[in-house]
Amino acid sequence: MRFFSARLTSAALIVLFLFYLPGASPAQPFFREDSVDRIVIEKSKRTMTLYREGQEVKSYNIALGRDPVGHKLMQGDQRTPEGVYFIDYRISNSVYHKALHISYPNMIDVERAKALGVSPGGKIMIHGMKEDKFWMGDVHYLFNWTNGCIAVTNSEIEEIWALVPDWTMVEIRP
Repeated sequence: MRFFSARLTSAALIVLFLFYLPGASPAQPFFREDSVDRIVIEKSKRTMTLYREGQEVKSYNIALGRDPVGHKLMQGDQRTPEGVYFIDYRISNSVYHKALHISYPNMIDVERAKALGVSPGGKIMIHGMKEDKFWMGDVHYLFNWTNGCIAVTNSEIEEIWALVPDWTMVEIRP
């Protein structure tokens, strides 16, 4: 019983932390009828596609990390990770307009980094554009300017924000 109680307490603390993390919102309790259930990011094509029940809903041109080829191995390598993740929280007042956090690193990423003796990094997001990037406009995807995140325009992140509930699966392909 003590083990169950300790696990319950830990889980409760995590939930409380997410509710009170400044600027972050925990998982959405209700889903819109037009919510998507899957995001596929294809790094080589510079696209992000939203799906609902296997049907494509919308596709976006994206910007990636400054060194986009290959899987993210460690903090500071400027790469966008590859693999399966989830949207685990959102930041409404991000310096990048709005941001959806991707659950990188997963256990595989952590073990890989541990074997290399490095930190896997984190804070990988799907986000809009900071004011200093406005000059790129709708052609932002022609530049690899993030630190490993996936970037869209501010109007696109508004649309994505409304369509993507937390815990949506994100598949990032090479």
